[in-house]
Amino acid sequence: MMIPTSQRDWRLLAVGSGGLFLLAAGITLHSHWSDFLQWCLATQITLHRYLVMYLLLLNNHQYSGGVWLLVGAFLYGVLHAIGPGHGKFIVTTYLSTNQESLTAARVVPFLGSLLQGVSAILFVFILAVGLNLAAGDLSASRWYVEKISALTIAAFGVYVICRALQSLLPGKRRIRALRPAHQHDASCGCGHHGVGHDLQGADWKTRLGVVLAIGARPCSGAIMILLFANALGIVSWGIAAVMTMALGTALSILGLSLAVHYARHRTVTRLTATSRPRPWLVPLVKILGGLALILFAAGLFFTVVPISANGDFIAAGC
Repeated sequence: MMIPTSQRDWRLLAVGSGGLFLLAAGITLHSHWSDFLQWCLATQITLHRYLVMYLLLLNNHQYSGGVWLLVGAFLYGVLHAIGPGHGKFIVTTYLSTNQESLTAARVVPFLGSLLQGVSAILFVFILAVGLNLAAGDLSASRWYVEKISALTIAAFGVYVICRALQSLLPGKRRIRALRPAHQHDASCGCGHHGVGHDLQGADWKTRLGVVLAIGARPCSGAIMILLFANALGIVSWGIAAVMTMALGTALSILGLSLAVHYARHRTVTRLTATSRPRPWLVPLVKILGGLALILFAAGLFFTVVPISANGDFIAAGC
């Protein structure tokens, strides 16, 4: 089907304008990236102090502080998701390299973000309440947990690469599955389905890996709020604040996941309509995504906040 010249020109103009806009936005963001990071950190510290104040109000039986505690925790979670973090990177890589359904694109990142809140609660209850560790020991435990979570992200990147390499290698199982009358069904590996078909929805192992990679690293702000609430004897309010914080993060990550899902769908549609099948393209993209996850995990591993002898709780100004 031939596309009219005028329509093709309008498409080229739209693509060019969009590319220039993204380039300008990228240059602007890069030039002000350090300022943006400082603003995010300063705002999170301010919100964190307000959350501590609301907990003190609750401890003095001023229950209006409970409403403001939940509102502040939700805003803290939204800001935590907007700022630099591992969840956005994992979700972007995952949805860019897998053709997930709209439901999976919503549920998987949402569950991963909520698991962050559960991880913070388990961290405090097991180590602070169950084992009754001192503040310095809790800081050391937090350090080890963040190191392990970085290794979890790297392991997920290795898993993605191994799956991509496995799809490139010919196997006996694939040959035995062929029938005499060749049909381009779901197990066909000839590449005649185009780019879009190769990006099929991930299996449950990949989805579980995404959820664990996001949720295995608890938010340090959530841990400190829960520790302070436990010290005041109002741990139930601390749990409510942490899960509200996780909900704010989940909704923000959900918006990002929908945007990435839509962008990938549009890109795959254009590639399928304008290019010949390239069976090697999708595994290559997945390999690059896995390498990006490994590099990102290495950055997290070597930039973990050092152990505080007095505890993160005091170092944060609580």
